[in-house]
Amino acid sequence: PDDLRELIDTAHGMGIAVFLDVVHSHACNNVEDGLNQFDGTDHCYFHEGGLGRHELWNSRLFNYSHHEVTRFLLSNLRYWIDEFGFDGFRFDGVTSMMYKHHGIAYGFSGHYDEYFTGNTDESAVVYLMLANYMCHKLYPGFVTIAEDVSGMPALCRPVAEGGVGFDYRLTMSVPDMWIKMLKETRDEEWDMAQIAHQLTNRRYQERAITYCESHDQALVGDKTLAFWLMDKEMYTHMSDAMPLTPVIDRGMALHKMIRLVTCGLGGEGYLTFEGNEFGHPEWLDFPREGNGSSFHYARRQFNLVHDELLRYKYLYQFDRAMVGLERQHHWLSAHDQWVTLKHDGDKVLAFERGGLLWVFNFHPCNSYADYRVGTAWAGTYTVALCTDDAQFLGHGRVDSGVKHHSMPLEWNGRPNCVQIYLPSRTAIVLQHSS
Repeated sequence: PDDLRELIDTAHGMGIAVFLDVVHSHACNNVEDGLNQFDGTDHCYFHEGGLGRHELWNSRLFNYSHHEVTRFLLSNLRYWIDEFGFDGFRFDGVTSMMYKHHGIAYGFSGHYDEYFTGNTDESAVVYLMLANYMCHKLYPGFVTIAEDVSGMPALCRPVAEGGVGFDYRLTMSVPDMWIKMLKETRDEEWDMAQIAHQLTNRRYQERAITYCESHDQALVGDKTLAFWLMDKEMYTHMSDAMPLTPVIDRGMALHKMIRLVTCGLGGEGYLTFEGNEFGHPEWLDFPREGNGSSFHYARRQFNLVHDELLRYKYLYQFDRAMVGLERQHHWLSAHDQWVTLKHDGDKVLAFERGGLLWVFNFHPCNSYADYRVGTAWAGTYTVALCTDDAQFLGHGRVDSGVKHHSMPLEWNGRPNCVQIYLPSRTAIVLQHSS
């Protein structure tokens, strides 16, 4: 406990907020050292019989309708804040809590009939409302995040409005989309409309945190985003002393583009799992029965990004540039967001956000001269960020010093347009001076 207090105090001294992953959705099945059968029955803190057991997780499910359970869990939240000084909670398994089917073999399309039925566990929803109300009332500035795949309406609206009270929801479908595309679809078949839909598929005025690589890839034995892109060549061709192979060239380019479009269009917050910012090649796996209690993968190789001979430094430099641009323009908190172009033939996606014009060319080989893009703003445009810059291991095909002047010609449903050179597998962010 004291080590944890010191860790949090040190982080606070560096201006870093610390969040705790709170698991109030279920409890371990253990009897010797757990709450299960605490009083000799199976229903002290949990539902009785099958209702109190999660079929897939082999764990016990709380009975949120009991006042004693609610007080116990609320007290647990206050303990972490009062004793350790956490700045926020990420509530695990919120979907499992809110529905009696726990999301097992059930898909959500977003239709309202899927939420307000007999399948909704109202006592669990009320508990989450109480938890959020308490955290925000007693600790101003405290942040709560819901891990929810269902898209429950008003999940991220205040309790006073009848909402559940979370500040943010995790957009869990976005990393699944990227991995599915990389596993199953050729570059030439990527659907621009699908990408735009998944990145903007969130309820109006309900804030979301988006990410392009989830813990399933970064922590629990699946391939990371970089490894899906570059696979075994990460072990042989990530040195600057080696030729830039087509596999590494493609992987580096798409890794930057995927992160940029996800951060730019995907939500009101951006999350990167440990090492995704520099394209770590392996997952982080803790010693367990499934891996023979091995420590082999129980580490993150931070040395890779500091090795000047390796190409991971380019991905990291791009991440710093991307985050630095957000700090300058604050697009994550901006309310203007407009997708202007989804051209599947050209593989071009363009949108406006945060006073910036974003243009992505996902085509593997086609580059476009004088490519016309619609924009709301008249004036002079300059390049604020380009994934093809040589400092990010790009090919340097875009001259960042060139000024682009808008024309008063309606295009893509916008009152003005600009013409730019748009190389293949390149994303350009343009800023304007009116």
